[in-house]
Amino acid sequence: MSINDYNRFKEGLNHIRNDIEEGLFLPNEKLYPLYELAKKYQVSQQLMNAILDQLVEERIVTRRLGVGVFVNPKPIYSSGIEELGSVSEMIKKAGKVPGTQYVAVEIVEPTEMDLSNFNSLDVQTIARIERVRTADGEPVVYCIDKVDNAVIPIGHIHGQDSIFELIHDYTGKRIEYAHAYVEPIGYHEKISPILNCGPDQALLLLKQVHYTEDHQPILYSENYFRSDAFQFHVVRKRM
Repeated sequence: MSINDYNRFKEGLNHIRNDIEEGLFLPNEKLYPLYELAKKYQVSQQLMNAILDQLVEERIVTRRLGVGVFVNPKPIYSSGIEELGSVSEMIKKAGKVPGTQYVAVEIVEPTEMDLSNFNSLDVQTIARIERVRTADGEPVVYCIDKVDNAVIPIGHIHGQDSIFELIHDYTGKRIEYAHAYVEPIGYHEKISPILNCGPDQALLLLKQVHYTEDHQPILYSENYFRSDAFQFHVVRKRM
């Protein structure tokens, strides 16, 4: 790319970024065809295509094969993944009102993975909770939580928005830290429709074992975040 082309690329990129920021193109709105965008921003179609590639990389827009390019909604929450908080706390920090829709609350036998997660062979039954968490009524997270039913009986779970608060209120113990594993996944046949995700919209799966201040595992969770609503980052330092 020549210097002149690079300058046109940067100018066009900044221009369309500003237009999206100022609301000329609304969230989930389809952008103009490539030739119209190139004409509007006074660049070649080749440069316009490169600009769209950059916007896709920055997660400002999404390409839908055979359909077009669409503006992504701004995430309601963006934070360092090293910050531990409940989903309710995340939604409140974003200035939204958290809500809960219960899908299932049941007692199940522990799997070998459950026994490993809770670091105990004495767990007899698991209280398993599936919920949809909402922000201002919009579904944004699908949560699967597991606790030892002997520690927190299932009857105390239903109706509680925050599992963190429930654990503290019932046991007197606070969750201090968690071991987390992040996994991006594609379309999920059950969960994606519940979260109003399109077929090309990814989910961010966060698996966590939560520990109390005395280093006892007390909660296992699998949270499926809508990738357009939540963004996580991590600060890395040289050792």
